[in-house]
Amino acid sequence: MDSPKPPSPPPANDLELLHSLRRLVRGLSALFWGVPLALLTCVQSVLTDWLVPLGAIPPLIATGLLLLGTTEIGWFRPGERVWQTILERVKMLALINVGLSPFIYFWSRFPNEIYYQQMVWGIGVIGVLFLYNLNRALKCLANMLPDQTLREDTDLFTGMNLGLIAMLVLLTAAYFGLDHINTLPQIVIQFLEVIEQHHRWMLIFLILLPVSMTMSLLWKIKELVLAGLFGGYR
Repeated sequence: MDSPKPPSPPPANDLELLHSLRRLVRGLSALFWGVPLALLTCVQSVLTDWLVPLGAIPPLIATGLLLLGTTEIGWFRPGERVWQTILERVKMLALINVGLSPFIYFWSRFPNEIYYQQMVWGIGVIGVLFLYNLNRALKCLANMLPDQTLREDTDLFTGMNLGLIAMLVLLTAAYFGLDHINTLPQIVIQFLEVIEQHHRWMLIFLILLPVSMTMSLLWKIKELVLAGLFGGYR
């Protein structure tokens, strides 16, 4: 009796797709945990001394996780020009944040050093730009996946996120612009004083909403890709 033939290996295209999907899931998971971890470690390093014994390691790990995540998801659809162009911008911003992250620790040790203050503000600006472009990348990614509900949810959430981030940038710019004007109505001066007293916590509150919605999108996309991996994604 003839021996049974061994199963033929899957086509090379399928193997390449599965490999890229595994790396996509890995990258989405890294971003899902990296976004809140980066926010938490950077804020804690600025506002408290809890992480001082660890030096610059926590911000480096958190921002490095974001860089790892953006690099991993770039293995999906490497020939898609628009997708890769947006990702390159996200990766560049993530890399800049990794390089700047030690200055958070330096500034916590020497808060009166102007250079370190400027670097910390630079990290904040780059972080907001990273979140903005990450949402654009997630919208592009959702459009490449075969799920209409996901695309609609992503369009909704990314639209809200981009609007909130743009509003945050405009409000911050307006605050600094008004702060440099000498003659202002008394009510505006009082308003600026309130913002000055609580600006750190107000910024955290304004950024928490887009961060939470971004995490929700990362989770939804990751779960869809995982379902496709085990259910025969094509």
